[in-house]
Amino acid sequence: MKNSRRTFIRNLAILPLASLGIPKVFMTSCISAKQPSNPHNPIVNHPDGTKTQNLNHYYKQMQKVSFNNRDWKVAADIHLPMDFDPNKKYAAIVCVHPGSSVKEQTAGRYAARMAQNGFVALAFDASFQGESGGEPRYLEDPATRVEDIRCAIDYLTTLEYVDEARIGLMGICAGGGYAANAALTERRVKAVATVVGTSASRAFGESDAISTLEAVGKQRTAQARGASAMIVPWTPASAKDAQEKGSAEFDMLGAIDYYRTPRGAYPTANNKLLFNSMSALVVFDAYHLAERYLTQPLLIIVGDQVGAFGSYRDGFTLFNKAASINKKIHVVKGASHYDLYDQPEATVEALKKLIPFFQKNL
Repeated sequence: MKNSRRTFIRNLAILPLASLGIPKVFMTSCISAKQPSNPHNPIVNHPDGTKTQNLNHYYKQMQKVSFNNRDWKVAADIHLPMDFDPNKKYAAIVCVHPGSSVKEQTAGRYAARMAQNGFVALAFDASFQGESGGEPRYLEDPATRVEDIRCAIDYLTTLEYVDEARIGLMGICAGGGYAANAALTERRVKAVATVVGTSASRAFGESDAISTLEAVGKQRTAQARGASAMIVPWTPASAKDAQEKGSAEFDMLGAIDYYRTPRGAYPTANNKLLFNSMSALVVFDAYHLAERYLTQPLLIIVGDQVGAFGSYRDGFTLFNKAASINKKIHVVKGASHYDLYDQPEATVEALKKLIPFFQKNL
């Protein structure tokens, strides 16, 4: 069902909302997909299939920080190299999470691996979501998501150990679209990479977008007259729930397996979306004017197991549009959209492209 995710969300504007059933699952490490049996001496599974124990030294190299976007705080984790020396200058990478995600999930995993390879890497919660501030809660606003990235770069330029001439961007899923869009006008960005990057207008605008916009209009009218905001789930709570709602499409099932199970679930990724967000999402083309303004070195990673969320198509759209002279697209054979979030075989192949790309271009 090509447009099942959009149909599922749109239908919630009309049907009564069921309880969300958020699973109470906690991850113990930003680079571990599974909870270790002993939290004091953890065994951590890395994307390349290796395992390490007793990473207390590494944990000290990740710091909780925040920066401003307008009048609220954006919560972030800054990952530092193992041999970090505050008197040195490091290239830095901003890692942008998918829609519905938070910094401790796939963006944090990639950030940790970048740090282990000598970069300073920053992963943050989008405004209105996770541990970040901003109202209204659970808003997914493309313009603010892009501004979050600019503010993250502002923050990095205040750090003495960051070389402001060597700042890169990478984003996963919707974060890839936001990263590419930010790079159009953010000339402080010297290199851009996307992993299964998507543009919101592709992901949410291909179904009956007019009906969705009409539903948003009715909801706004209701709120103007005193009704409460409508909060809907990004994904069904389970594969069974998806089957019952007619949204059991390949990528949707991948999203459920990642976000709604112990594989990737995190307590602040609570599966909540402000329905009125849809009016901006269905028209936001992340790659608009990329043929004129996206000139930085560009690496695009996609998987060839194609689902409805559109990252494979969007990857080639961005590749063909971008004005970059130095641009490459790499297809990970046998990998789905969500395999490239955390699965060892897929992510190690992606990292083998990402790490040397940033080493060369930052």
